[in-house]
This record gives sequence, C-alpha cells and structure tokens, in this order.
Amino acid sequence: MPIDTLLYNNVHISSLHKTRKSAIYFAESAVCRNFATKLHILIELNTKNMRLTVIGAGNMGGALIKGWAKSGKIDNITVADKNEALLAQFKKDYPALNITTDNVEAVKGADIVVLVVKPWLMKMVLAEVKHALDLDKQIIVSDAANFTTGMLAEELGADGQFFYVIPNIAAEFGASMSFIAKAPAVTDESLKAVEELYAIDGDTIVVAENLVGPGMMMASCGIAYVMRYIRAQMEGGCEMGFYPQQAKQIALQTMQGAVSLLKATGWHPEEAIDKVTTPGGVTIKGLNELDHAGFNSAVIRSLKAGLK
Repeated sequence: MPIDTLLYNNVHISSLHKTRKSAIYFAESAVCRNFATKLHILIELNTKNMRLTVIGAGNMGGALIKGWAKSGKIDNITVADKNEALLAQFKKDYPALNITTDNVEAVKGADIVVLVVKPWLMKMVLAEVKHALDLDKQIIVSDAANFTTGMLAEELGADGQFFYVIPNIAAEFGASMSFIAKAPAVTDESLKAVEELYAIDGDTIVVAENLVGPGMMMASCGIAYVMRYIRAQMEGGCEMGFYPQQAKQIALQTMQGAVSLLKATGWHPEEAIDKVTTPGGVTIKGLNELDHAGFNSAVIRSLKAGLK
C-alpha cells in the first residue's frame, strides 16, 4: 500500500510523504511506536527495491555513495567512474556495490541515475549516455553545481523526470542538507522517490530551482564556512592556553551544543544568546567585538559571493 494512503486509528498521513524524516517523526511522536516501525519498513522497502546508478565517485559523489551504502537501505547500487583505483577501493570497502568504468552500461536498467561530475563534464557525460537512457522510465538527477533541469532537458533533447539536487559532504554520515528542485514534468511519485533517496543521507528541502544556488551557498559551501569558524575558535583557544586537540574538542562540543539547543527548543538564535548574555558580562563584550569586526556582514557577504 502506498505510504500516502495509509490510515492508522483514523489518522490519514497523506501530507507526510513529503519527506521520509517528517513521516517518521510524526509516527513516533503523534501516533505510536508500533506504527513508526511499520512505516520504517515500508520506506525501507521502497528504497531497497530501487536500482540506483551514480556516475562520479569523487568527493561529493563518494560522500553520497558511502552514505547510501552504509545505510543498508538500497540493495542495488552501481558506481561508475573512470578511476579504476578509486572504484577498487569502493568495492573493497563496500563489497555489495557494483562498479564499472563504463557509463553507458551503468545507466542501463537503472531506476534513478545520479550525475555527480564536474559541471564542465556534464555535457560530455550526457552525450555519452544519452542513447542508453530510457526517459520514459528513468529519473535523472544532476548533482552538478548550476547544471539545472532545463539544461538536462536541452542536452537530452526531451522533457523527463529531471531533478537538480545539491547536497553536501556530510552525506557520508547521514547529515547532509540537500536542496531538491524538480522539472515541470516531474510526477509526485518521482519526487517522492528522490526525496526518500536523499533523506537517507540527511535532511531535504524541496525548493524552486532559483533557490538551489542560495541553498548551496548556505549548506554545501556553507559547511566550509562553519569549518573556518571552528578553526578560528580553536586558534583562539590555543592562544589562551589550550592544546590544539583540547581546543578542537571544546569548539566541536560548543557547536554541537548550540545546534542541539536550537533543534530541541525551536528558539531563534537571539533567544538563546539572551540566555547567556548578562548585562555588563563577558559574553556581551565578546559579541560586541564580533559586531565591531563586521562578523554578521562578513557571513552574509560570503554566502552571496558565489551567486555573483
């Protein structure tokens, strides 16, 4: 039975198919643990039966592949890349993967084809596999920056179940933030399949295509900006007397604590800041130094820089 027609104690969950995690959260918190288990099984069956092909096993492709492989929720994953040594390492680490250097063979029979190659290689790869694709049956996903659904349609010469998705490298650990944009012809079933696929590797948001770029700057590029803040905090800790590993531990736990607090309470960050900012205290002095240095402006400018 499709997830969007399930009823339990007269509770209809048609609105919950939008993301795998929202459905699970609803089932666990508002209905019952037993139903949540059944829903987990149904979603897992949906993805387990999926035949997934990933072309490109570099940093981003590799993170996605590792996340999907580690999850155990997809039985049939084919990885295509021209680097034989890289493929051999993937096969060693994840024996259940199918590996090949032949992109054309890789796409045959796949339900979903995910293209995770450099943007300037996309046209060449699409030209190579175009004749082997079945656009009446297959979902095609571009994970290449700025290679949109319209560009997929242009290169493949037809409309189809096309998606433009930008995740980030935390996908390997099930902690990605993925932005999903769909072509006009996409069906609800195809959208659900892509959402469920990327939900395995973290959180997902379905957005208009013009918001994928800003999303990329906030989450895909943004993860590097967060790392830079952590590095700065570590350097400050070392200057104040902590050893580097101690400073790293403190910085990471502080970041984790801030994230956990905001997720658990739903507070705006300023509400949390108020909890630790005493008039005349040391926190407000540090916050004012950030303001004097243009911290907020620097963050906003960094996010907008890639959109120019």
